[in-house]
Amino acid sequence: LIRINEALHNKNLAKISEQIVKNDKIKVITIAGPSSSGKTTFANRLFIQLKADEVNPLVISLDNYYIGRKNIPLNEEGEKDYEALEALDIRLLNQNLVDLIDGKEVELPIYNFITGEREEKGKIVRLSNKHGVIIIEGIHGLNEAMTKYIPKEQKFKIYISCLTQLNLDKHNRIATSDVREIRRMVRDSLSRNTAAEETLAMWSSVRKGEEKHIFPFQEEADVIFNSNLVYEMGVLKNAAMRELVKVPTTSPYYADARRLIGLLACFLPIETDDVPDDSILKEFIGKSFFYNY
Repeated sequence: LIRINEALHNKNLAKISEQIVKNDKIKVITIAGPSSSGKTTFANRLFIQLKADEVNPLVISLDNYYIGRKNIPLNEEGEKDYEALEALDIRLLNQNLVDLIDGKEVELPIYNFITGEREEKGKIVRLSNKHGVIIIEGIHGLNEAMTKYIPKEQKFKIYISCLTQLNLDKHNRIATSDVREIRRMVRDSLSRNTAAEETLAMWSSVRKGEEKHIFPFQEEADVIFNSNLVYEMGVLKNAAMRELVKVPTTSPYYADARRLIGLLACFLPIETDDVPDDSILKEFIGKSFFYNY
């Protein structure tokens, strides 16, 4: 079951790569999707597939363009809005894109999610002169404001989402947002040392940001990739349960935690070692080919 699901992902990736290769006008590939849809791993896997198709891509993550935790704008409730377009250094991003396409050497920023600040030294890169393309991934990837200086014919837009198809029975479906929330909870606990209660607390803001900044641009996409894996709830179960049981009964998010615990109880656990190291799921459970945590 695991191997077949992963093979289907590989097949769809290859089809997307073929579309890009056939159009030699494309210089920028944008990848967007809601939180915890697997954008970063997808971008890295697309990078490998494009290399196999004799294209030389350069991956840029919008996460690295955060302006800094202290400068993040506030939403209507007075909370930090990490999903807002204004939370990113748009000017620097556009300047980097223009310089790269012009063949210049560029220092890309590196954002540290632990400290909440940009690293002092970035990554020096240059776009290849031979079949070079830029891959940009992040929640705002489909927004024209992100790449407004690049002609439309030079862009290829990809929308990625975790479109869950499982139902508990004939009357109860599993919400796509629940799977993404569990993905994020597991990832944040491993890579950012974030407690489940904190993830639950920010989820409402995340969802509002998606409604405002992501979903309105879905129709701009040239292709859609479904990152869901039918077996993933079994893999996520143990790590998610360990975090959810820590939510205290006095927490305003205790009811949400119990609901997710009830959902996860419907699945048998699956060993994480059975998941391939380049799987999108590894972005959330750790030990990925592309990450160190």
